[in-house]
Parts: sequence; structure tokens; C-alpha cells
Amino acid sequence: MIIMKGYSMEIEGNHAKARIREADISLKDSVNIAHHLRGMPLSRAKEIIDAVINKTYAIPYFRYLDSVSHRPGVGPGRYPVKAAKAFKQLLENVENNAEFKGLNTDNLVIKHIAANKGRMIKKYTPKAYGRAGANFKDLINLEIIVTEGSE
Repeated sequence: MIIMKGYSMEIEGNHAKARIREADISLKDSVNIAHHLRGMPLSRAKEIIDAVINKTYAIPYFRYLDSVSHRPGVGPGRYPVKAAKAFKQLLENVENNAEFKGLNTDNLVIKHIAANKGRMIKKYTPKAYGRAGANFKDLINLEIIVTEGSE
């Protein structure tokens, strides 16, 4: 049985939330995208994610920097397209939730965004002489909270 936990942050006032559970994307890319989008207006975040998917804007990396090439005007960064598509879905979900709650969607600011490890899928590949090779995959949980305002 999977126990549903709450969000890692609770805020008061008018806000909207969204969550994606067990996405098959990279944790390292997700952490860096979330760090870059935190505190940003929702409209600007959507523009950035679309540019990352089109590979015209590189996400600057602040963690997991080993062997990350420098990009023009960014420093160490990458174009994490697969993770950006998951974040695009997350941003669209939270915008729809905010519209349903009656918030002004033109004035939304990302108050909290996080990428955390989810469930691990364990697979084993049989090899010669009775051995087995492990193939583990971590799934990622994404969450976002937006509020109205120009903070």
C-alpha cells in the first residue's frame, strides 16, 4: 500500500498546488531545473521551459557539476529536454488549478518547487554462471506551489 504524504511545504493564503508522482526523469536534471525556476513568475518559467525544450536556453547547473560543459552566457549548464517536458506538464497543471480556484493566472509567482526521490524500481538481468546484474531506477516526485503577487 502506498501512503500518500503531503507536500513538503505548507503555506497560508491564496495558493495553488500541483504534483507529479513517480516521473521517469533524471533527479540531477530535476533538482537543477527546480532551483532555477524557484521564485520566478509562472509566465517566465513557462517561457524558459519551452526554450529548454527547443534547446535555445540552457539551464545553469549549481549541483552535480562534474563534466558539465559551459554554455554561452550561462556557465555550466545543459539542455535537459526530458525533464523539461515533465516540468512543462507540472506548470500547466498548477496554472489550471489556480484558474479553477479563481486566482489571477497572469500574476502567479512560484513560491515553492521541489524535486525529490520517489520509488525505486529494481530489475535484475541474468548473466553467465548464475550471476545477476542489478539495474535500479529511481523515479522522481515533483511538486509546486504558486501564489498571487509580484514577490
